[in-house]
Amino acid sequence: MATDYDELRSDVAESQNTSLRAVQSANAPDARSVVRELEEADAFEGSELPGGEFIAEELIFAVIPQKDDEFTCYSCFLVRHRSQLALEKDGHAYCLDCEG
Repeated sequence: MATDYDELRSDVAESQNTSLRAVQSANAPDARSVVRELEEADAFEGSELPGGEFIAEELIFAVIPQKDDEFTCYSCFLVRHRSQLALEKDGHAYCLDCEG
């Protein structure tokens, strides 16, 4: 007798039907409840969080130009003193930390 190996076994087919019924009967959220939850989250967003403080203040600081005895490392982009210069290659300077 020939056996069809592509046919689903009866126990597998039964478990697939059972899991499909379980998914269909699950309490899935409807569109209204999702919209309501999003609106509640938006309403909470504007309020203050406990222990938090909102400061509407701009940070103002003076930018100091690079001095003649300083360079900007091409690898870490930090401004370093010339004593930290390790290598100059192709017009780019590298500090001791990045070269090492």
